Amino acid sequence: MASRDKQRGVIFDMDGVLVDTGWAHRQAWYDLAAIDGLTMTDQFFRDTFGMQNGAILPMLRPGISKPEVDRLSDWKERRYREVVRERLELAEGAEALLRDLKHSGFRLAIGSSAPPENLDVFWTGLGLADYFEARVTNEEITESKPSPQTFLRAAQKIELAPARCVVVEDAVQGVQAARAGGMAVVAVTTTRTRDDLANADRVVASLTELRADDFLTMLE
Repeated sequence: MASRDKQRGVIFDMDGVLVDTGWAHRQAWYDLAAIDGLTMTDQFFRDTFGMQNGAILPMLRPGISKPEVDRLSDWKERRYREVVRERLELAEGAEALLRDLKHSGFRLAIGSSAPPENLDVFWTGLGLADYFEARVTNEEITESKPSPQTFLRAAQKIELAPARCVVVEDAVQGVQAARAGGMAVVAVTTTRTRDDLANADRVVASLTELRADDFLTMLE
């Protein structure tokens, strides 16, 4: 095994990066809006994708109470899990990239704003547990992206300094969070345009464009 000062890590966001789930989250938000009188638009969905529900719901209903945030958030996430199970699949290129990174000695973690139950849907069903040493979900953090808390906690779990890690994200808030945490970041244009993600170190259309060597170069 490489010495600690030579070890490197990659921290992946989940939704929109490792799995194509934007369609399911969108459906769940619109279903919630329909039953609870919220105003949901595609633009609002795109602008807030990647943020925690606890940050999104007060934007939809100013002054909402914490118990109500919890109730609506739980309903939305249960509905999401129902919908996403209809089409469980890794993003194109994800499995090949994960294999390449593991073979090259990278330590891998997931840093997600989602609840752990959402990750569980994919953890065994798509074999993600075979690749990742750690994961961070919304239960472990108090600040939503663009706070770096999620990624800093993930780096801590794989016992690496932030400067030894690269983040892979698809959301503007996620890119900002990685930057704030002192980490290099690759952005995937699955939910945002290249212009939106221009602050990333590299922008790709899909994970098929990436190899382990690309991450080694970013960390040199």
